[in-house]
Amino acid sequence: MSETMGSRRQRYWDLRAAGNFIGGGSGTGLIIAAAVAAAYGNAFRETLMLGIALIAVGLALVWFEIGKPWRALHVFFHPRTSWMTREGIVAGVVIPLGVAAAMDASPTLAWLTAVFAGGFLYCQARILRAARAILAWRQEEIVALIIAAGLAEGAALALIVGPRGGIGLGLAVAAALAREIAWRRYRDGLARKRGAAASLAVFAAPPARRLGLLHRAGLGLIAAALIVPLSSPWFPDTADARVLLAIVGGASVVLAGFGVKVLLITRAAFTGAIVIPITPGTSASSLSPQDEGRFATKL
Repeated sequence: MSETMGSRRQRYWDLRAAGNFIGGGSGTGLIIAAAVAAAYGNAFRETLMLGIALIAVGLALVWFEIGKPWRALHVFFHPRTSWMTREGIVAGVVIPLGVAAAMDASPTLAWLTAVFAGGFLYCQARILRAARAILAWRQEEIVALIIAAGLAEGAALALIVGPRGGIGLGLAVAAALAREIAWRRYRDGLARKRGAAASLAVFAAPPARRLGLLHRAGLGLIAAALIVPLSSPWFPDTADARVLLAIVGGASVVLAGFGVKVLLITRAAFTGAIVIPITPGTSASSLSPQDEGRFATKL
């Protein structure tokens, strides 16, 4: 016999917290897309600056979420134990370095900014992984999911605001495909966890399914833009066709990614159910070895 305490949805992180992961992820992806564009001699300053701005906006949303905003300075005091502290420290390097890279139009500085931005995104992913009380966040596959989602959102957003050559389209297709794979692995891993029924129900509901279809449609449109023939009776002006496919596909991937992060942070974030394999009056000596193991694990 066992006693089960049901899970609850967390209410501490709201849309502002989701905005931090949206801004940080898409901003990092934009910075990396800008660095790739710089390596091929394409324009990258506007894309780079937009990526920096998105990271800054995301951090500002978290700052406003705090009841006493000046307490945010305390985040820098625990670099040895807190991924949030590490996120703030890395952001303090990414933002000024990115501004310098954009002002000087330096591909070298742009790549250096991209390296630190990748570290920033990794810190964000580990923040969720470290939230042990929330089953949907502590799942080990979430690190790969957050990284892949950020790269996909940024690469897709770059198709809207930056160059749309073959390199940008190829990067967006690869990133969106990686995000789709990471999402499926995350869902499969979560399905194997006890007590995750409430989170899985959110991901199986119509809003999440529509977001999944939107992402896959965007991936298909970007892939079509990449492989559209140089001449076609349906698209006499191939350049215009590629631009249209890239923009619509990129917007679809971006919106789908943003929506899933909102669901993940605000709707699917449930505490795990606590299962106690004894009831009051049951002696510990009556437990089987399997029950003893479950009891120790759950507590």
